[in-house]
Amino acid sequence: MFALSPDAVVVTSENARHRHLVERAAAAGAHVLCEKPLATTEADARAMIDACARAGVGLMTAYPVRFSPAFVALRRALADGLLGGLISVHGANNGSNPARSRPWFADPELAGGGALADHTVHLADLVDALLDGEQAAEVYAQANSVLDDGGPAPDVETAGLVTIRYPGGVVAAVDASWSHPPDHPTWGGLAMTCVGEKAIVEFDAFPPLLGGFDSATGRDRWEAGGADLDAAMLDEFLDAARTGRRPSPDGESGLRTLRIVLAAYESLRTGHPVALSAAVGTAAD
Repeated sequence: MFALSPDAVVVTSENARHRHLVERAAAAGAHVLCEKPLATTEADARAMIDACARAGVGLMTAYPVRFSPAFVALRRALADGLLGGLISVHGANNGSNPARSRPWFADPELAGGGALADHTVHLADLVDALLDGEQAAEVYAQANSVLDDGGPAPDVETAGLVTIRYPGGVVAAVDASWSHPPDHPTWGGLAMTCVGEKAIVEFDAFPPLLGGFDSATGRDRWEAGGADLDAAMLDEFLDAARTGRRPSPDGESGLRTLRIVLAAYESLRTGHPVALSAAVGTAAD
């Protein structure tokens, strides 16, 4: 009888349970693609990275928007100097409340927070890619739970604004919310504007392709255009697993964006900007 073990594992559990599953996969010699945010504490994220390094397997953070052809072109234009130096980034990641179908998203212990934990990280990762992994220096955040679908007050925030300052002078502002009502024709979207010294570029990860009315549901219909970003992300993960090269975005990328989220929650607690070196604890603290 032959013992079978996985070559690669995709972790999509509740955020607080990522560490246990990633460590089990690493111990079995499997490469890992882990959902975002990577964890709910910096200690857990670091332990996951170290476990995969010791086992000689790759750890990839699930950030599919990096693989948008339009974003790849934007990143290339910045690297080629066509935009000049990057000055600021203004982005919005808005969507439906995922807790309607998966209640754990609104559980502070399991999710590590609400809309800020869920949606800040995608845009933070895009800025991370544009700045070649420069760790943010300071974070300030405001949030509320006004958007509650008319039901009982949620235990986590449903909307927020996060301002991120980087050592090189770039400032990013992230609008992260669960602002789409239940009857909205789409789950949400992600867009950002990059202001450079020579040009301003607008990026939309899910540009509209088809709009209309669906008589079967009695609702508006909206279909996104562009590439299948999840498929592109999986292609990257599987190729890295097959070849043994380091995947991108890796676990360190996930840790850098997690630290921004942790600092945002510390800023909410204190009411002041937070330096990244002081961002410790859990996202729900």
